[in-house]
Amino acid sequence: MKKTSGKKLAKSLGISAAKGTQAVMKAELISAVLGKIKKDNWTHAELAEKSGLPRSAVTGILSGSLQRVTLDRILRLVETVGLIAEVKIKVAA
Repeated sequence: MKKTSGKKLAKSLGISAAKGTQAVMKAELISAVLGKIKKDNWTHAELAEKSGLPRSAVTGILSGSLQRVTLDRILRLVETVGLIAEVKIKVAA
């Protein structure tokens, strides 16, 4: 998977830098959850049950549908699979 910055994504899609950054963050978190559930052989149904989210929501999130998916729900999945998310902040160039 090729990584891109939120700023570059925003420019290419014609959206705000904040929305671009948010999309990149969501995608990276979802990718981490997908890797962990694959490694641990979890189904979407198991993840839904353990996270307390509806199975349809889990399936939508893991399929990469970023519209109307909140960071709160994604972070709940991150926590459920035993991962910790960290945020780095740096001065804009």
